[in-house]
Amino acid sequence: MDERLLMLFSFVEGSIVLAPFMFILFHILRQFLFIPVAVVCMAGGILFGSMLGIIYSLIGLLLLSAMFYACIKRMPKTYEKLLKIKLKCFGHHAKLTTGQIAVLRLIPFFHYHLLNICLLERHPDFRGYLKGCVLSNIPLVVFYTVFGQFISRFTPTIIIIILFALSILFFILREKVVVIKWREFFPEA
Repeated sequence: MDERLLMLFSFVEGSIVLAPFMFILFHILRQFLFIPVAVVCMAGGILFGSMLGIIYSLIGLLLLSAMFYACIKRMPKTYEKLLKIKLKCFGHHAKLTTGQIAVLRLIPFFHYHLLNICLLERHPDFRGYLKGCVLSNIPLVVFYTVFGQFISRFTPTIIIIILFALSILFFILREKVVVIKWREFFPEA
């Protein structure tokens, strides 16, 4: 019995070192388990505290976004489906800014990779895409990691006020210029 207990303690001590790696790996695997990003970020705040939870979540989401960038061009059917969903949600002429994407990431109803497609359209090069991912993930990670413990205590009224404030912020951060080509404005008969 003592040997089993000793093995259990050694595993727990070893998992303290492995826990951040397992958490980062869980960020990558959570999409296959249909777990929202916000839930994983909240768990990071509870498990590691605010500062380390933010760092580990940012690393995990950055790795996930880099994998998405590498894989999406190799999966044309998935890419086309995400583009169709983007067109339904935002319209044909919408080109979201990084600030708008950051605000939309705060709203748990939006698909994470749909917003990655929007970032990919805005920043087609890898470096610009990763920079946009970091900038758009910071508000998500900070908000849900730090305040994650308190969100469950919010009343429905406060949740509606927060969503309304995010909608106003989304409208303020929009791109003010839309270019419509001549052929789109005057279709040929």
